[in-house]
Amino acid sequence: MTRFATYPELYTARHAWLGEIPSTWCSVNIRLIAKRYSGGTPDKSNSLYWTDGTIPWLNSGEVNQGTIRVPTTFITEEALSESSARWVPANAIIIALAGQGKTKGMAAITAFKTTCNQSMAAVVFEIDHPKFMYWWLVSQYRNIRGLASDDARDGLNLEMIATIPCPRPSAPEQEKIAAFLDWKTGQIDALIARKKELLERLREKRLAVITQAVTQGLNPAAAMRDSGIPWLGQVPQHWEVKKISYFARVVRGASPRPAGDPTYFHGEYMPWITVGEITKDEQIYLQSTESMLTEEGASNSRVMTSGSLVVTNSGATLGVPKILALTGCANDGVVAFEDLADNVEKIFVYYFLESQTENLRERMKQGGGQPNLNTDIIKALSVPFPPMDEQTQIAQHLQSATAKLASMTAKVVEVLERLSEYRAALIAAATTGKIDVRNVNIPA
Repeated sequence: MTRFATYPELYTARHAWLGEIPSTWCSVNIRLIAKRYSGGTPDKSNSLYWTDGTIPWLNSGEVNQGTIRVPTTFITEEALSESSARWVPANAIIIALAGQGKTKGMAAITAFKTTCNQSMAAVVFEIDHPKFMYWWLVSQYRNIRGLASDDARDGLNLEMIATIPCPRPSAPEQEKIAAFLDWKTGQIDALIARKKELLERLREKRLAVITQAVTQGLNPAAAMRDSGIPWLGQVPQHWEVKKISYFARVVRGASPRPAGDPTYFHGEYMPWITVGEITKDEQIYLQSTESMLTEEGASNSRVMTSGSLVVTNSGATLGVPKILALTGCANDGVVAFEDLADNVEKIFVYYFLESQTENLRERMKQGGGQPNLNTDIIKALSVPFPPMDEQTQIAQHLQSATAKLASMTAKVVEVLERLSEYRAALIAAATTGKIDVRNVNIPA
């Protein structure tokens, strides 16, 4: 962390979350310095509440904005008067009481007057600088989340929010710290955004390299012909185009029933291969799984042997391939290609499937639901095939090329992690007085 001045004298705060704070600061629970209330959701079945509304309304996911500048939707005056929805002023802190994934415990600050749902706590500070308190609450995400269990069903409540301790520097210090953090996190966030753009370009480069090789080969001078497949376009003249059923037997995994039976899961007998395991990284091989089945669970599932080429067949992560480096049981979101023909290079097919993941998802979408691939659809998918020696050459080329891109990606990810850690440490240090920013010159 960049060197900043420190306060001359610290003492141990009475609230454990704060540690040591400057001797001129105090600390107090939120209940003593802020109003707290939750909102409400007008009846979703009443169109009069949601049609042509003019009153901003938020759901829990909006805390991801940090500074909330865009409402989820608008409700009508009638909806506000006939529901438990309440006005929340601008510069109020919103804390998610519940929500999917990491939402619970996240804090945001409103940039406009709004209303919100019942899964959000509005915290309105009456004297203290709201942006300073926002940064403090951002730094305490894990502690706030820990006030309730990590179980998604166990939410926070207003009484828990009331117990959150807050540091209280003087008003001028709060304002200066808030301005300092706005400035410094803005710089860090801009750098993070550029690194994320670089990651996206690397991802696009990887896909382009793979797609070029598995559909047009490595010889740019090769004569081309129409594949007869609209989405595939032209392929080298000497390649064949064959359906998956021509070169493999397609089998689907099977989840033990009834689902969740404790006699099947959390065992030590057989690795449990799920969609999450396959999609967790971009490695070719699945080396291990976090979960294991019991012997009884394995007998109620489908065993897929080490070396099998598999692909996910449903949901938002449909079409992700993997080669198993272990023998295990797979759930019904996984399809395996067994008994591959002798003239088929498995890694070539792996890369072809990877090149078509996004296309498969787009082609399989039906309405607003999740796309799904059944075994008959997978069997009918067409794959362009060069001769075996060319398949091997392409596979080796792609392993080398993607390894270089993966190395570059890993370095960018490492930088992103360090930037995120630095950002979090800077916020925590400034809001607890571990650094003194009172004399820092902040650009206008």
